[in-house]
Amino acid sequence: MSSESEIDVMYGLKNVLSQIEAAIARRSKDLPQITPRLVAVSKIKPAELIVQAYEAGQRDFGENYVNELAEKASNPMILEKCKDIKWHFIGHLQTNKISKLLGSPGLYLVQTVDSEKLANNLNKQWLKFRKEEEKLKVMVQINTSQEEAKNGIEPSQCTNLVEHVLKNCPNLEFVGLMTIGIYDYDMSRGPNPDFLCLAKCRQEVCQNLNLDINNVELSMGMSGDFEHALKME
Repeated sequence: MSSESEIDVMYGLKNVLSQIEAAIARRSKDLPQITPRLVAVSKIKPAELIVQAYEAGQRDFGENYVNELAEKASNPMILEKCKDIKWHFIGHLQTNKISKLLGSPGLYLVQTVDSEKLANNLNKQWLKFRKEEEKLKVMVQINTSQEEAKNGIEPSQCTNLVEHVLKNCPNLEFVGLMTIGIYDYDMSRGPNPDFLCLAKCRQEVCQNLNLDINNVELSMGMSGDFEHALKME
C-alpha cells in the first residue's frame, strides 16, 4: 500500500512533467531543439523520498553541498534501488572538496565551473576516479544578475572560460551554461533578464567558438519560473 509521501511525490512529479510538456508545446520553433531536462533539487530531502521520485520516473537529482551529495550517492538504499541515478552538483565547489565530489557514485554533471582554476583541478583529478575515455560533463556558471553574493563569471568572460575548457581540459566535456539568477523575479515586468542574458551568452559562445547551438544546454529556471525559462531556451 502506498504511503502518503509516495502519492505526493508521484503526483508532484506528474504535475511538473505535464507543465513542462505544455510549455514545450508553446515554444517558438526558432529556438534550439534541445530536449529539456528536469533536475529535482533533493537537498535536505531524505533518501526514501529520492527513491520514491526515482521509482516514479525521475533520474536527475541536484545537490548544493558536496558532503550531502556524497552521502546520498553512497547510501546503500539509493545504490541498490536507483541504479541509473544521475547526480548534478549545483552549488559552489571549493577546491578541497573536489576529490570527495568526484568519488561520488553516479556523479553525472558539475554545473558550477566558474574559473579556469576550478576547471583545471577537475580536469586533473577526474582521472583518479574514472577511466580515461569517460569525460566529466561540466557547465560554465555565469553570474547573469551581477550580484556579489552569487558565484559565476561575468557574462563578458563566458567565451574565454568555455574556450579554456575545450582547449585545455581534455578530461572534461562542456555541455552548456548555467545561471542562478535573481530570486522571485516579477514576470509581469517582461522576460527575465537573467534568462535573456544566458541565452545571449550561449549565442555568443557558439558563434565565437563555432559550436552547434543545439548541443549547448542552458540550466536556468526553478520551481516558480521553469515554464518561463523553457519558452526562452
